Amino acid sequence: MGILVHVLLTAVAVWVSTVIPGIDLGDGSTPAKIGTLIGVALLFGLVNAVVKPLVKFFGCVFYLLTLGLIGLVVNGLLFWLTGWLAGELGLPFEVTGFWPAFWGAIIVALTSWILNLVYDRIANGD
Repeated sequence: MGILVHVLLTAVAVWVSTVIPGIDLGDGSTPAKIGTLIGVALLFGLVNAVVKPLVKFFGCVFYLLTLGLIGLVVNGLLFWLTGWLAGELGLPFEVTGFWPAFWGAIIVALTSWILNLVYDRIANGD
């Protein structure tokens, strides 16, 4: 159940990121958009689970030299990669460049963090 909730919260966070010009969810009905968001959330989770650890391992020197700030750039690039992969898989989700991806990744991270805090509060009965 935890993975399903995490995917749904990430889908909401990706939806919030579409306020950034250059991040487009495409046209379609509401159920189609929801399906696209869930697909993109799954894809983003997969990219973060597979590619991000490799980048961190091979780029650990850059993480140390920049005191972790390179992580913001890496997250943006991974979000951009997710947009590209979504297009290749036929999902109508588009990220048009680095800066929309950079700001979109920040919005997804912050929104996911807030949603997870709220969910944890509700789930734990606090």
